[in-house]
Amino acid sequence: MKIYREKDYDAMSRRAAEIIAAEILHDPACVLGLATGSTPEGAYKYLVDWYGKGLLSFKDVLSVNLDEYVGLAPDHDQSYRYFMQSNLFDHVDIVPGNTRVPDGLSKDPGTVCKEYDAYIRSLGYVSLQLLGIGRNGHIGFNEPGDHFVKETHVVDLTESTIDANARFFASREDVPRQAISMGIGAIMGAKKVLLCASGEEKAEAIFNTVCGPISPSCPGSILQLHPNVVLVADETALSKLTAAGVEV
Repeated sequence: MKIYREKDYDAMSRRAAEIIAAEILHDPACVLGLATGSTPEGAYKYLVDWYGKGLLSFKDVLSVNLDEYVGLAPDHDQSYRYFMQSNLFDHVDIVPGNTRVPDGLSKDPGTVCKEYDAYIRSLGYVSLQLLGIGRNGHIGFNEPGDHFVKETHVVDLTESTIDANARFFASREDVPRQAISMGIGAIMGAKKVLLCASGEEKAEAIFNTVCGPISPSCPGSILQLHPNVVLVADETALSKLTAAGVEV
């Protein structure tokens, strides 16, 4: 695992955007696995800026997103499709039909999950998978449990995840209790994984991901088995690693 230690959130965001941009420049038809939430938002701003300056094009890029809330329409302002449109897709030249986000409104989520996995396999998996990490070590919405779930699946969100996401909704009660999440198999099938983290509240999850036992109690720990992981984090997110003497 290669680790980049950055001063703060903005520096982390720029470094992450540079890695994503390098992937696109290397292979303009690459497949990007994309994430949502506050962690990648800054990186998307840099990518939009570079596109606006003519430094980058998404016209041949394919994308697949990690997850979506069950029960939210694509135009709901807290859906992950809405997030992607607002933060990236609407501001660059990516072809709308080349973007995929799980269908959170489907009456048959089991079929949605199977078809999502089949689509990812048909692409030969993603070129670069962008990940954030939850305070409990979740990646995508793969929550802590007693086993790793390989396939795309419907997840019952933990109380800690609901609490963490409540700030985006009018009230905690409005946070969906389920989500469709890309499974560990598709994440591990990515040719490269870019894991980003910012803030002291992520320090324990990052320490457990990098140095802890490989266990579904910290889903991020599975990344220790991936041959090509880049971790980009700010100083506070890396604080427990540095305190333990890990060279970063």
